[in-house]
Amino acid sequence: MEHDKQNENRAEAAQTASVEEPVITGSPESEQTPPKKKKSEAKEWIKAIVVALVLVIIIRGFLFEPFIVDGPSMQPNFYTGERVIVNKILYDIRDPHPGEVVVLKVPSQNRDFIKRIIAVGGDTVKVDGDTVTVNGKAISEPYIQAAIDHAHAQGSTYNINNFPTEQIPDGKVPQGYVFVMGDNRSNSQDSRMIGYVPLGDIIGRADVIFWPLNKAEWINHY
Repeated sequence: MEHDKQNENRAEAAQTASVEEPVITGSPESEQTPPKKKKSEAKEWIKAIVVALVLVIIIRGFLFEPFIVDGPSMQPNFYTGERVIVNKILYDIRDPHPGEVVVLKVPSQNRDFIKRIIAVGGDTVKVDGDTVTVNGKAISEPYIQAAIDHAHAQGSTYNINNFPTEQIPDGKVPQGYVFVMGDNRSNSQDSRMIGYVPLGDIIGRADVIFWPLNKAEWINHY
C-alpha cells in the first residue's frame, strides 16, 4: 500500500511539472526591429525630407516669398519689422493694377522697396500737394484719407513732394513701367525721385501681413 501511494505521488508530481508554463525571457515590444524594416523607415524619412525641401524651394523661389518692411515710407499702413508674404506669380498671369501694394527691386540702390502702384503704362500722372490725378481725374485714396484729413486739420498738407519734377519732367508713364509712391507721401523715396519702375523689377504683390501675429491680416488693394 505504501509503495502504491509513493508511485501515485510521483505520478502527480510528474504531471504537475509537465503543465508548468515556460519562463518568458522577453516580450514582443522588447524585440529589436528587423534590419530590413529599419532601412525601409529610413528611406521613407529621407523621401519625406527631400519632398519637403523641394516644395520649399518651389514655393519660395517661384510662388511666394517673405519680405521684411524696413523704413517708414508706407506708414500708416505698414511699419518697420512687419513681415509680409509676396505673391510672385500673380504678375506672370496678369498686369499690375493701380492701388496694389508691391515689392520691387531698385538696382541703383541694391535693395528692395515696398510701394503702392498709382499709375501704369500709358497713364499720365500728376501729384500736386494731396491731390493725385491720373489722366486728368483726381483719384480716391482711402488708404491714407485719415492721414490727409489729420494734416489738413493741423493746417498743413500731408504731402510736400510733387510730380512731375525737374529731374523727371514727363508725367506720362511709359509702356512696360509703373509709377509708384509710398503711403507716407512726405517721407518716401519713390517714382518721384527714382523714376518709373520697369515691370521686370517688380518682385510681386504683397498679399498678407503674417508677423507680428497680432497684426496678421490680408492686405487690401484698392
